[in-house]
Amino acid sequence: MLSRVADSLYWLARYTERADNLARLVEVNLQLLLDFKDLDNDKLKEHWDPVIRSTGDEERFYELYDEANSQTVTDFLTFNSENPNSVIGCISAARENARMIRDQISSELWETLNNLYLFLKSNDAKHIWEHSGAYEFYDHIKDHSLRFQGLVAATLPRDECYDFMQFGRFIERADKTTRMLDIKYHILLPSPNDVGGAVDTAQWVALLRAASAYDAYHAQYLASIDPANIAEFLIFSDTFPRSIRYCVTQINARLHNISGCPWGSYSNEPEKLCGKLMSDLIYSNVQDVISFGMHEWLDQCQQRLNEISQATYQTYMFQKPIDLAEEIQQQQQQQQ
Repeated sequence: MLSRVADSLYWLARYTERADNLARLVEVNLQLLLDFKDLDNDKLKEHWDPVIRSTGDEERFYELYDEANSQTVTDFLTFNSENPNSVIGCISAARENARMIRDQISSELWETLNNLYLFLKSNDAKHIWEHSGAYEFYDHIKDHSLRFQGLVAATLPRDECYDFMQFGRFIERADKTTRMLDIKYHILLPSPNDVGGAVDTAQWVALLRAASAYDAYHAQYLASIDPANIAEFLIFSDTFPRSIRYCVTQINARLHNISGCPWGSYSNEPEKLCGKLMSDLIYSNVQDVISFGMHEWLDQCQQRLNEISQATYQTYMFQKPIDLAEEIQQQQQQQQ
């Protein structure tokens, strides 16, 4: 496979997954505000600042807006074309990548992505946002995303194209799960006495809903909302498809499918890095994470995922710049 094609497949999957996660994140935080009335500007800033911080775009946000509140953050993360990581920015980038490799993906996949792009650019999106509300708008984004993922599973052969797309999807998903958990770390409670109270519980429930984990968590832990159990579930579950361990297992499987190297060994740097991260996730638990420091552990996990992504780029997608002078010299030597 051409490195250019692999790169486009990888980013096509990452951008669509990122748009889906952004839609879930903003929707849940808007819903969470409904539980708390009479919030002043300082409280709104404390609520939205961690969301912006979790995206890693805090500096860009404050270059465009004076303060973080419901209107500015939703605009920045959804519609602002100056933010390449907004929903519309991600879908535009995904469509551009899909356009370059249309012969590698199914027509149904292209049509679904193109329809979502046209919807976001149309007056229909503005009409739904202004008249039906933000929740119906974000439901529309999530429905398209789920259809896209279903078509990937239903219409693509299980070859390298599929593996590169799944690799990009699970790298993005694992990264976003670490960032969602980190949001709770940064959200301030009114006082230490509120730990375990109604506000604290509502925030943990919102976190589960943002990760689409509310029902799966309750199926395992019944009615208990326990921070340690939630962290354990979102980091170490080997069956929940948005947990970090599950995503890293999928990343490892895709890397070995691409190289043909059997499990339990490695043939290149990304397989080595991914195997070490997977081993740490298998032989650790939430108490180890708490002892290390939740924020520090999540930050380190994001860095390790980024290292796997960079190593994969260097191994499969990097194209060495063409040195014209060297190429001409080689041609002249061959002609002599």
